[in-house]
Amino acid sequence: MVVLREESEESLNQLFRALADGTRRDILARAIAEAPTVSGLAAHYEMSFAAVQKHVAVLQRAGLVRKRANGREQLVSTDRERLKRATELLDSYEVLWLQRVAQLDDVLREGE
Repeated sequence: MVVLREESEESLNQLFRALADGTRRDILARAIAEAPTVSGLAAHYEMSFAAVQKHVAVLQRAGLVRKRANGREQLVSTDRERLKRATELLDSYEVLWLQRVAQLDDVLREGE
């Protein structure tokens, strides 16, 4: 079994709540490919600038993105380590489920 680093329940909830929204996943994907400005991101969505700012803030609180000033604009970049952490967690669950499916398969074969 994969050994996971200690992390608070609330931190994990915050991480996966941030990833649960399609707009935030899209913002995250755009921030992986480049370091867009918040206003540049807002141009891609049919919502207000303030709404996009709120989505970015949720991602930022979850540790998935960082903002840095570039003159009067805010550049958004992905925190790849935090995204990697989400991947590690999902991979650990996949390992558990694959083990359980293999056990079930063994039980079903015994019954034949």
